[in-house]
Amino acid sequence: MKLTVKVKPNSKKTFLKKEEDGSITIAVREPALEGKANEAVISALSEEFGLGKSKIRILSGEKSKKKLVELDL
Repeated sequence: MKLTVKVKPNSKKTFLKKEEDGSITIAVREPALEGKANEAVISALSEEFGLGKSKIRILSGEKSKKKLVELDL
């Protein structure tokens, strides 16, 4: 399953919101430095979908706020 994810790093609140267009917006407290925000995104998706972190991959957009993520369901 592939998802489009919009990331908001350095957020005061952590949340995951499903948008009308089918994408997901994830706000994380971690900064967009050294992959910390990407790790937080994978953790948030892991909790939301009940998957192990190893089953979630960022296919594109590792250095962008808009990412394409694949979940192995």
